[in-house]
Amino acid sequence: MPNTIERARGWKLRLTTLLLPPAGLVMLWLDSSHLAKKFLGTLGILLYSIPYSLLILWLLLQFTNLQLEWRGGFPPVPTYSKTLPNYDAVERHRAAQASPNVVAPASKAQPAYWTDFRGPQRNGHYDELLVITNWPAAGLRELWRQPIGGGYASFVIAEGLAFTIEQRRNEEVVTAYDLQTGREIWTNGWPANFQESMGGDGPRATPTYHEGKIYALGAEGELRCLEAATGRRVWSKNILADNDAVNIAYGMAASPLIVDDKVIVQPGGLSGKSVVAYNKTNGEPVWKSLSDSAAYSSPMLVNLAGERQLLIITETRAVGLEVETGKLLWEHPWVVKLNNRNIAQPVIFSTNRFFLSAGYGTGCEAVEVSKSGLKYSARTIWQNKFLKNKFTSSIFYNGYIYGLDEDILTCLDAATGARQWKDGRYGYGQILLANGHLIVLSGEGDLALVRAIPERHEEVARFSAIHGKTWNYPAIAHGKLLVRNAVEMACFDLLEK
Repeated sequence: MPNTIERARGWKLRLTTLLLPPAGLVMLWLDSSHLAKKFLGTLGILLYSIPYSLLILWLLLQFTNLQLEWRGGFPPVPTYSKTLPNYDAVERHRAAQASPNVVAPASKAQPAYWTDFRGPQRNGHYDELLVITNWPAAGLRELWRQPIGGGYASFVIAEGLAFTIEQRRNEEVVTAYDLQTGREIWTNGWPANFQESMGGDGPRATPTYHEGKIYALGAEGELRCLEAATGRRVWSKNILADNDAVNIAYGMAASPLIVDDKVIVQPGGLSGKSVVAYNKTNGEPVWKSLSDSAAYSSPMLVNLAGERQLLIITETRAVGLEVETGKLLWEHPWVVKLNNRNIAQPVIFSTNRFFLSAGYGTGCEAVEVSKSGLKYSARTIWQNKFLKNKFTSSIFYNGYIYGLDEDILTCLDAATGARQWKDGRYGYGQILLANGHLIVLSGEGDLALVRAIPERHEEVARFSAIHGKTWNYPAIAHGKLLVRNAVEMACFDLLEK
């Protein structure tokens, strides 16, 4: 009789397992394990505590100064100090700086170097001077620090001045600062107040310097050409209105690109008005091309497959355009998952190959552009999910690609896509390359120095540079490192003394 009962129980369990595999496995486990009570107790505690935790968080948000801040990942981070501009502090500081006898910047005679977003080639490389790689334990020597307006633009540096664009109350303002002292030299503003709850408020696109002029683009499409020495407006137009374009979710973010006599911008207008070239001198249209909605990455002048061309990322593809006419040379599909758009810059790593990367689970791939006769083509060489640039852009150096996979620094073999290492959390920050080292500005405002080697992750130094959420790209010229976020800016010395 016992054997019959045992056989019946065995058949019952086998049948349950076959018909409902998950339920059957749980039944087997509960039937045989003395840990069942502990499991159910732990599960009950978790289910009981979650709503109470959420209730406590809600009460703190309602009745204390606790706030939620999006810092790149999910969920948002609870904080008592959101990274918001203090306009009163900026105005008090600039008023105290004001003087009727402003001296011209001492470094004006130095040649212009860091003139574009991410440097002269838009690739994040600093090659002007050798910089120190034995940072002091307390951090780099600070030259100056001061409050700044809101937004996510970086700096360009020329004529002894550092130029950026900020939110100042209900205006977008292009500003020029003396590189040596931080003194505000001039401003040029217009009414605009772009707001977005997750991405944050204010202008995004880094201005561009070219031959004594600053070309600045606001988040709502205002494009201005200004005299670099004085801030006087030369010409302006709104690229969205001028091209029947609708702004995208996080605002206009692509830095203007100067090529020959043209300013290249990406309003994303339909009916052949997606990518537009204006005359750099007077702002008159030169050509208009494509009908794609825009992305957030900036246009680049590159050489691929022996052809000088524009490399553009739109909402759904990467394209090569002829410089003189805007004619489409080739295209390659590139769609960011979860209905998002590309942010990271493409990375050129050979005469005919470049790297694309995006977050939101998208991953990365290497694309090869070829030419046969008069016809171009593009194809994927490799792809994987090892490196997902969300807000940042990667760096190519000595055969390897270095970048933030979401918030963790990662190294890939550019030829194969193989991951060499993944280590070190830096938040949703930014990186550039100088003297064989990665300079990482973390998403929390730390500056770190990491050796650019494929063998391992080796952080050499790290210190707190600025405070709060930091998504703005750093800039270097004449051995001076500039960093900013939506609250403060600072300048550090990278040269041996």
